[in-house]
Amino acid sequence: MPHYEVHIANTGEAYGCADTRTLLEGMEALARRGIPVGCRGGGCGVCKVRIETGAVRTEKMSRSHVSADEEAAGYVLACRAYPRSDLRLCAVEKLARCIERGHALSFLDAARAAQRSTS
Repeated sequence: MPHYEVHIANTGEAYGCADTRTLLEGMEALARRGIPVGCRGGGCGVCKVRIETGAVRTEKMSRSHVSADEEAAGYVLACRAYPRSDLRLCAVEKLARCIERGHALSFLDAARAAQRSTS
């Protein structure tokens, strides 16, 4: 079972993802706040991302959330996309707002903890 490296452009984070797991399942393995999970079936659009580099295999996605033109431009729903190579993706719309806010909170929490340990 191939295993690929997925980089999230919005936060600079990376995670490993087997080709049998969706990009969303891989993100959830980061085990941090800010990863929203909706229907997991391609119907709600919460997990929309743009693939910047690399290749994915996709399953059926709602056209109300990812049009054919968007899909041709690299947009997919992370719950319906499986890595076929190492990837760089950019979270967009709702997912971007959530992970960027969650990443900022994690950074602030780490900074506060470091400050407390030196006090």
